[in-house]
Amino acid sequence: MQWDIYCRVVDNFGDIGVSWRLARALAQRSPHAVRLFVDDWATLRRLLPRAPAVPAPFVDSKVSVQPWAVAEVPTTLADCVIEAFGCALPPIYLAAMRDAQTPPVWINLEYLSAEDWIEDCHGLPSPDPATGLAKTFFFPGFTARSGGLIREPDVFSRRDAAQAETGRHQWLAAHGGADVSASAQWISLFSYDNPRLVPRLTDWQVSETPVVLWVPEGTAWRGLMPWLGESHAAQTCWQRGALTVCALPFLSMADYDRLLAMCDVNFVRGEDSFVRAQWAARPFVWQAYPQADAAHVDKMDAFLGRYLTTADTESAAAFEAMWRDWNGLGAQEQAWQRFSAALPTLRQHARQWCDQIAATDGLVERLVKMVQPDVK
Repeated sequence: MQWDIYCRVVDNFGDIGVSWRLARALAQRSPHAVRLFVDDWATLRRLLPRAPAVPAPFVDSKVSVQPWAVAEVPTTLADCVIEAFGCALPPIYLAAMRDAQTPPVWINLEYLSAEDWIEDCHGLPSPDPATGLAKTFFFPGFTARSGGLIREPDVFSRRDAAQAETGRHQWLAAHGGADVSASAQWISLFSYDNPRLVPRLTDWQVSETPVVLWVPEGTAWRGLMPWLGESHAAQTCWQRGALTVCALPFLSMADYDRLLAMCDVNFVRGEDSFVRAQWAARPFVWQAYPQADAAHVDKMDAFLGRYLTTADTESAAAFEAMWRDWNGLGAQEQAWQRFSAALPTLRQHARQWCDQIAATDGLVERLVKMVQPDVK
């Protein structure tokens, strides 16, 4: 069976990150061929440095990666075509689907949500007015009635290796300065622009215990560098009171997963890192992608409602206060101090939550069952 996935890059690395993970997981989990069509080659090359400098088809991890232009001329139709996040298929491909004797199964991969309403919409077909073909909506989510989450077969073995006693020392040998402590509280930061960053930096600077903040290359540096009094990352590590800030280059997906697994707390954003933080089974703080109509607040509240169901009242309150503060929903008094005090309990809860959502089929298994219900 041939699978085609189409991705237009809109949100920096979010759209392509999810699409690449899905393509790779499909190729790993099923005996089928997978093609991934991408419109932004420069962004793709940041994730996949082995991609040709000039857009051209290549194969990585059994996935055939194609420039978008390949689909703007006649090409073979897949058995299943996945339109990532309503990106709109090339007109010539749509025309071929319409004229085919047996049209492909057409899936619209939606954004991840914990909201209740997605369960009633997941798996529903909708007729496309331009072609008359049925397009099925696939909603990733956290319940049995949703599309699930992308989960590679080796995600937990890699996590456990990173969390072994030698994990941090191995990381420091490759990325850390001589003065970076393996026993300090480690925090990772991956965020959009956020005015609440400075209060957190101040909290960590005056912390009673040493804090190491790992910051991969990206948007977070725009808020961080002025606070450090630097115009650019001219060095690797900076010391400010109890806080050590460590600059990292752009990380591969595998190295970012490894960093999440080793840190005591992870600040993440968007969709892909949000899911990866949950597989890391460590406490995390999510920055939802800000939307003008405040829809991101509904998404955040829906997730908190699910995630904190079994948490004790005090820990749940500290967790929610930290998230609301970080998402600009009103400064919460002593937000970090309360969150930090609750970390031992929140760490246990993070592992329990990870085990809970890993106990059911992942997104790929649910997708294959939807497309091929008779295949075991």
